Amino acid sequence: MLMRLRQRSPKPAGRATLAGGFMLASAVTLGLAGCTSSGPAATQGTAAEAAASSSAATSPGQAASAGQTAPSGQAAAVQNAFVSVINRVLPSVVEIRTSSGLGSGVVFDAQGDIVTNAHVVGNATSFQVLQASSASPLRATLVGRYPPDDLAVIKVTGGGKLRPASFGDSAKLADGNLVLAIGNPLGLAGSVTEGIVSAVGRTVSEPTGEDSPGATLPDTIQTSAAINPGNSGGALVDLAGQVVGIPTLAATDQQLGGGAAPGIGFAISSNMAVRIARQLVANGRVTNSGRAALGVAVATEMTPDDTSAGVGVVSVTSGGPAAKAGIRAGDVITAVNGTATPDAQTLSAVLASLRPGQAVGVRVTRAGGGSATVQVTLGQLPGS
Repeated sequence: MLMRLRQRSPKPAGRATLAGGFMLASAVTLGLAGCTSSGPAATQGTAAEAAASSSAATSPGQAASAGQTAPSGQAAAVQNAFVSVINRVLPSVVEIRTSSGLGSGVVFDAQGDIVTNAHVVGNATSFQVLQASSASPLRATLVGRYPPDDLAVIKVTGGGKLRPASFGDSAKLADGNLVLAIGNPLGLAGSVTEGIVSAVGRTVSEPTGEDSPGATLPDTIQTSAAINPGNSGGALVDLAGQVVGIPTLAATDQQLGGGAAPGIGFAISSNMAVRIARQLVANGRVTNSGRAALGVAVATEMTPDDTSAGVGVVSVTSGGPAAKAGIRAGDVITAVNGTATPDAQTLSAVLASLRPGQAVGVRVTRAGGGSATVQVTLGQLPGS
C-alpha cells in the first residue's frame, strides 16, 4: 500500500508547525500496506539552514558533525556536489498551503507557474506559497489540475520573484543514480534527503482521498531517499541539479504497525510532469493525455465468498473503442492484452502500460453467458 505525502491541517501562521500525517491506504501493484503518520513540531529553517539528512547513516554525502575530520578526496567531492545542488535547487522548491493541508511545489517558469500534485491542491482554487528563504506568504491561484496523473499547476499572483527549476530528462535515469528529495516533510521547510534511484518504470496505484479519486501512475521512479508527508509535489533532483521527478507516494508496511516502509518512495517522472504542466499552463486543461483508454465505466465484480472475479462493465461510451469492438454493459472483462484483470485497479494498471492506438485482445464474459476475446484499438483517456 502507499500513502500520499500531503500534510494535513497546518496552523494558519508559523511556517514550521506540523499537523498529523495525511494517509489513505490502497492495494498497489507492488503489494504494499498503508498507515497514518504524524510528527513533531519544528522551527522554520532558511535556505542556508536546510537539513540534508541521509537515508544511510554512513553516506559519503553526510555533512561532518562538530569535532569530526573534514572529508577529503572522493567523499569531499560528493559532499560538495550535494551542497551545490541544494543551493541551486532549494530556492525553486516552495511550500503550498490550502485550508486543509500543505505540500510542496516546484517553480516551473519565470511567469510564476508552479507544478505540484493534484492531491496537494485538492479542490482548492486559492493558495498560500512560501519560499524557503522567506516567512511571508505569496498568493496563488489554480491554473489547472489533472487527477489521472496526479499533477496540477498553480500560479503566484501579485508580485514575488520566483526562480524556475531546471527540469531534466527522466528517461536517462538508471538504477543506482544518486538523487536528493527536496520539500517540506512533516512541516520542516526546506528539508533534503538523499538516496538512490532504486527502479524506474514502476506502475503504482494511489489511494482515493477526501479531495482526490485516486490514480494509477505509470513510469514512476522508485527511490530510497526518505519521503514523508509534506514532500508531495516537491523535487527529486540529480547531482546536476536537475529535477527528474516529483515525489508523490511512500510505501507503508503493516508489519511495522502500519508505519512507513523505510527507503521505498515514488516520484512522478519529470518527463510526464513537464508534458502535463505545459498543457495546463497553455490551456488550463490537458488536451493530450497520452494515456490509453477502453471507453468504459467499470466496477470490480465480487463472488459470494467476497473475492474479485473480474471487471464488470457498468456503461460503454458511445462510439468509443469498447463499443466499436462489441463490448456491452453487463459484460465482465477478465483479461487485457494477455494479462488477467481480476479487479478494476489491475485493469487501470494494465491500461497505464499501453498506448492509444494500440490493438489489444480483451477477454470478456458475456452478460447472457459464454465468453469471447475481442480486438480493441485503444483510445485516449480524456483530458481534464
